[in-house]
Amino acid sequence: EKERAAAARQKQATLTDVLEKAAEAYRRQLRESPRAIAYFKGRGVSGQVARDYGLGYAPEGWRNLASVFPQYDDPLLEESGLVIVNPDDGDKRYDRFRDRVMFPIRSVQGEVIGFGGRVLDQGEPKYLNSPETPVFSKGRELYGLYEGRSAIRQRGYVLVVEGYMDVVALAQS
Repeated sequence: EKERAAAARQKQATLTDVLEKAAEAYRRQLRESPRAIAYFKGRGVSGQVARDYGLGYAPEGWRNLASVFPQYDDPLLEESGLVIVNPDDGDKRYDRFRDRVMFPIRSVQGEVIGFGGRVLDQGEPKYLNSPETPVFSKGRELYGLYEGRSAIRQRGYVLVVEGYMDVVALAQS
């Protein structure tokens, strides 16, 4: 029983490492994408708030994460929800998030546990979330709780809003 719990904790740590590495890559990509920068600026987001929330950009293309993770066939990439494997197409792999501004979802401890991605222009779905994983359970997380924790303590109350951009816009104002 103890061994199983230790193995589960180890897997969670490894998954959050993988997700953090992806978040860093998305942050770097944001700096290189005038379109994504223009999207955030158009929504009134400052560089400071973008930094605080770790905002990023997943570029177009099917396998951008292959340059971030040399072992693109690592099962952890699929398990973390970053890569989709298509069994109907000879187990072909591709990035889940493509041409989207990226909102890393952090646990209350500050670890990246998932992502929300929003299309820049028109497209469906407008928002795409990480799937349920061993570290991310959508119904149990509140986006922005980690980033807002000191403000919440100072003010003694919380405003709950619907979308990632709503949270970021509130933080900005």
